[in-house]
Amino acid sequence: MKTVSTQREFDRQLGDGSCVLVPTMGALHGGHLSLIRLAIEHGQRHGLPVVATVFVNPAQFDQPEDLHRYPRTLERDAELLQREGVDVLFAPGVEDVYPDGPDGPIELPEVATQPGLEDAFRPGHFEGVCRVLERLFAMTRARAAVFGEKDWQQLQVARALVDQLGVDVEILPAETVREPDGLAMSSRNVHLSDAEREQALSISRALRLGREIEDAGRAERLMRETIEEAGLSVDYAVIREAHGLVRAPADGGAGPWRAVITARVEAESGVVRLLDNGPWPAK
Repeated sequence: MKTVSTQREFDRQLGDGSCVLVPTMGALHGGHLSLIRLAIEHGQRHGLPVVATVFVNPAQFDQPEDLHRYPRTLERDAELLQREGVDVLFAPGVEDVYPDGPDGPIELPEVATQPGLEDAFRPGHFEGVCRVLERLFAMTRARAAVFGEKDWQQLQVARALVDQLGVDVEILPAETVREPDGLAMSSRNVHLSDAEREQALSISRALRLGREIEDAGRAERLMRETIEEAGLSVDYAVIREAHGLVRAPADGGAGPWRAVITARVEAESGVVRLLDNGPWPAK
């Protein structure tokens, strides 16, 4: 595996060829590695090298302290990626990704601004996501890109962005990877104590309980109550149409549907925001 940090070094490795891209912000865990394995399988089938990017994108952090706290573990990340068989680790600097700065207008796909989801709690977040994805797709000349289902809205935004840009990038979804206790793997889990982790398990428990309720309104209330009873603050616990993330109609509609949850743990280390989701209902 080659590790590069500039566009010139990257082009020297790939020439004018394309790749399968796995965009990350580093601090890799088992969930990330499942994305890598999916990328390698796809790359082998289509004769494409696999490129993992590690870039902590300042444009998608609405709070400076969150950007500062985000773990940087590039040396360890490189070891994990090499072990998995990645061809190139591309770790560009801010000046490489945003030579003209991270600001400027960008048209957001409609799915990025659905009421009551991320845009309501992290204004500007998906502007940063779309901006960096547009740049990384161009910089790496990606033919395909892998995204985890854990951040369900981001996955749908990536799909919509590709359509909006008119670029030939296939978006490959990877299933959420969970710890043995059911907690969705996240770089933020390291900030949880044992007791706080037990609280966080209420999120996956809420998803399981909500799936058994076929009325969307009742399912949403049960999910929220389950999480709040464990002491977490709920940003949203909702049932949405799986791809456009519009609200579920009262009669259920055709679907498919997705239960989407984001909640905050008041941890000793600071507030830890966790995401999870799953298909709804069970039948």
